[in-house]
Amino acid sequence: MTGKTVLIVDDEAPIREMITVALEMAGYHCLAAADAREAHALIIDHRPDLVLLDWMLPGTSGIELARRLKQTDTTAELPIIMLTAKADEDNKVQGLEVGADDYLTKPFSPRELVARLQAVLRRTTPPGIDTPVAAGGLTLDPGGHRVTTAHGELSLGPTEFRLLQFFMTHQERVYSRAQLLDRVWGGNVYVEERTVDVHIRRLRKALGDDHSHLVQTVRGAGYRFSTRTS
Repeated sequence: MTGKTVLIVDDEAPIREMITVALEMAGYHCLAAADAREAHALIIDHRPDLVLLDWMLPGTSGIELARRLKQTDTTAELPIIMLTAKADEDNKVQGLEVGADDYLTKPFSPRELVARLQAVLRRTTPPGIDTPVAAGGLTLDPGGHRVTTAHGELSLGPTEFRLLQFFMTHQERVYSRAQLLDRVWGGNVYVEERTVDVHIRRLRKALGDDHSHLVQTVRGAGYRFSTRTS
């Protein structure tokens, strides 16, 4: 699980620094924010793999930020671990009810933190992100950055690879051009929505006649990846 990016959101600088040291020693890249506004900006711009979110923050609380993230399409799948000094069961239940993936009560040891973080990432990371995923005669290997079929390896550009990776890890759901731009290109990249159409055409061409049908156009809605014929 090393190489992942973790956003640490806590208004106490010593806690942010302690967590950063522990996670960097475990091989993670860390971002840090002191409040919800700064955290949200970092999430949009850097797309961390997980958020460690303090319950009590100045202004917007951590629990409210978690609720907003889980209710927003582009961040709904972002894993969140709540950090709090509150050990009351009602608070734990409230955190889990808004969509937090785990709950850690202060004070905690760096070893426990790393173990919890690894467990959440294992549980919430779908095939195709860290491990290969197969569908419709295609096998995508993220580690080797390869896409193969029964006839050999396909040649895809970097954007087409990311687009296919997103599709194969989010099968059977329709995504609009705007959603694909947010999820594949990132919220801090400003390009025309029609750019998506260009890369869809390139992806279909790279997939060839045997597999181009997997990337389907849904008139008036967007695109989806589906192995279904109807």
